[in-house]
Amino acid sequence: MGIAETYTRGRQAAVARPGSIILGLVVAVLLFDLGVGLATGDNSFSGVGSLMWDGLMRGLVIGLAGIGLSMTYSILNFANFAHGDYITAGAFSGWATTYVVAGLGRADIGALFLVGASGSVFGGTLGIGVTGTPLAVVAGALVAGGFTVALAVVIDRTVFKPIRDESGITLLITSIGVAFALRYIMQFVFSSSVRGTTAQPPSVSLYFVDGVVRINAHDIALVVVAGGLMLGVHLLLQLTTLGKAMRAMADNEDLAQITGIPTERVVRAVWIIGGGLTGVAGYMFVLWKGTLGFNDGWLLLLLIFAAVILGGIGSVYGAIVGGLAIGLTASMSVIWIPSAFSRAAAFFVMIVILLVKPEGIFSGRSTA
Repeated sequence: MGIAETYTRGRQAAVARPGSIILGLVVAVLLFDLGVGLATGDNSFSGVGSLMWDGLMRGLVIGLAGIGLSMTYSILNFANFAHGDYITAGAFSGWATTYVVAGLGRADIGALFLVGASGSVFGGTLGIGVTGTPLAVVAGALVAGGFTVALAVVIDRTVFKPIRDESGITLLITSIGVAFALRYIMQFVFSSSVRGTTAQPPSVSLYFVDGVVRINAHDIALVVVAGGLMLGVHLLLQLTTLGKAMRAMADNEDLAQITGIPTERVVRAVWIIGGGLTGVAGYMFVLWKGTLGFNDGWLLLLLIFAAVILGGIGSVYGAIVGGLAIGLTASMSVIWIPSAFSRAAAFFVMIVILLVKPEGIFSGRSTA
């Protein structure tokens, strides 16, 4: 009787949710293949460890930047395509500050402000990094967050607020226009060249039986900053009056207005918090990877959207978990497929999981 009942339930689950069966089989096959590769030496433990660490770093950046995008959607109910260029704006403003602070008196001020455009000055020459120029890095991160807050608030007041009562499509198309405007302003000011931004940071080695995994000071800085800010968002949402107001407005804006919640103040807080997190995410992303280009945020935006959708549109916690999932998938996928297809793998995983759980990991629109 027990076997028959188990079989019946399994068949019902397979019919109701065939995607879950397919997902389970795919995961089992990939894990089996990974295990075989480790046993035969085709894959190394240190190599897999390096990919996992790289995926965690990417996931932290995607998750941190995704919080702002998720908050915007949950409160204002539109997908902000300018979000990627907020990331880039934060990165450029922060790194301009870092270069000026680190290189003042050692290089031309114009070259420093333009973050060494056209090879006029190099971060490696200035010794820029967490350990080499800690004050410059801290100043850059603070300016990146503050500048992006100001940018987000100004654009909301001048562009989004006048059309806030229009449809989501109108806001979406407008945000695309804002994105292009910001991107090409940054290209005009800072040039289209991709430049190195930091000196080689010191690292520690984690030893495996077949090699080492190196973790450098910039990796640790990213973990500390991203983890601290994510914890701060959690405490804000759960323990403060503002956080409760944000959650109430996300659940039902009309009811929030009736109960006396100052919705315009909440909207302003969303742009301030989301903008600050986004700017810092852009700065830390460049600190981690060591290069800066005018379209960095735009290239990252699709992965951020994938993370937000995967986690559950509008869920802050979903954005964090989705970011980690997307980052790990993009990095780990190179074990099985060419690296050129790593982004495609991240989107494929998103699609498969949504087939199993269409509402996302954290089940839909909620700032919590």
